[in-house]
Amino acid sequence: MEKSILERFGFKYNKRSVHTGRTIMLEELSNLLEAVPDAIVYDDYIKAIIDQNCLLKRSSSSRTITANFLTELYSLDPTISIFRNLLFFWNRDEEGRPLLAMLCAFCRDRVLNYSFKAIKSLEHNAEVKKKSIEELIDEMEPNRFSESTLQSMARNILSSWTKSGHLKGRRDKVRVQAKATPATVAYAIFLGYLEGQRGPALFETTYMEINDCSKEMAIELAENASARGWIFFKRIGNVMEISLPNLITKEEADLIYEQN
Repeated sequence: MEKSILERFGFKYNKRSVHTGRTIMLEELSNLLEAVPDAIVYDDYIKAIIDQNCLLKRSSSSRTITANFLTELYSLDPTISIFRNLLFFWNRDEEGRPLLAMLCAFCRDRVLNYSFKAIKSLEHNAEVKKKSIEELIDEMEPNRFSESTLQSMARNILSSWTKSGHLKGRRDKVRVQAKATPATVAYAIFLGYLEGQRGPALFETTYMEINDCSKEMAIELAENASARGWIFFKRIGNVMEISLPNLITKEEADLIYEQN
């Protein structure tokens, strides 16, 4: 799928990263979605953050900065496909919220996306060193960031993967298994589908790797999501039929069809 089309669905590919100053902001996102459960447009969220101060920030400037960072990570636009479906699953599977937030932010923050290279290579219970993340970021953008910025970004990246459940520990971070749920697997299928994957290949994407479970478990969770009516999933042997009638609008389906 062309990047320009994926950008219309909500993916981002620019060089900016929220992780120069923030994490995936899971607490702020959770509080915002709780404060504005019936938002229809982007402005509903921005007014709640800036005008109503629903996130209890101390100054108007910090409210604006928070609104901008959350927009960078999640778009906060219900007309944008990946945020609309983040909301769909967020409201149906509370246990999956940390991973859902990570999956969405992963599509929109290039440095966070690149950092998964380090996370997925770790054995469970292995310690991850902040220095290795600093080196990874510098490898991605050689000499772009100062040493102090690299240190801050590495700290925030590790915090984000801790919030998603892939790491644990306050100072020393250790790799653990994140908690996949029917919603997180269905959302990963949806993201892979937007990129053009179909059938069994939907269980081999990076989004499915972020779910941190075996293929057999992912299939079981997909069957659970199908039983709940969130996706359509049917398997006969190695043949899989997957469609997403509740997640993709007719306009989006037509656009995907044209690209394929």
